[in-house]
Amino acid sequence: MHMQHAVDVDWDWDHPTDPLPGPRLDHVRSYVATAGADGHLWHGVPTLLLTTVDRETGRTVRTPLIYGEDADAGRLILVAAAYGAPHHPAWYLNLVAHSEVRVQLGAASFRATARTATPVERETYWEAMTALWPAYDDYQAAAAPHRELPLVLVER
Repeated sequence: MHMQHAVDVDWDWDHPTDPLPGPRLDHVRSYVATAGADGHLWHGVPTLLLTTVDRETGRTVRTPLIYGEDADAGRLILVAAAYGAPHHPAWYLNLVAHSEVRVQLGAASFRATARTATPVERETYWEAMTALWPAYDDYQAAAAPHRELPLVLVER
């Protein structure tokens, strides 16, 4: 019996599962419908839509996330915050299992690779991310006994 490897799979990037009904789903729908014109800026901060492959079902899943940018390095920076919960968010566990992702940034959509930042990279970018969204410090304090909030670097 031939086992199919992840690289052989044709993921359905065009029909991802969206968040459950509520503010996050509303955000995704308005972002998609307006090519980011309504939704790229959320509470004054830039957001993107990250599509990952669900590590359990193999279906693609889309999540709205705040992002930072290191234009010189050509990378986007995400924080796997989950509001300071004791466990990593599903989207982060998905990209750890399968690093290929899709990003919608405003009107642009592109393939990318996502990975956890090294400790040095995390230290480099953490201050910029908390300057962008100060609640990340609160989320880290809440998560501290259980986990360090990973920073994720997304590169085309």
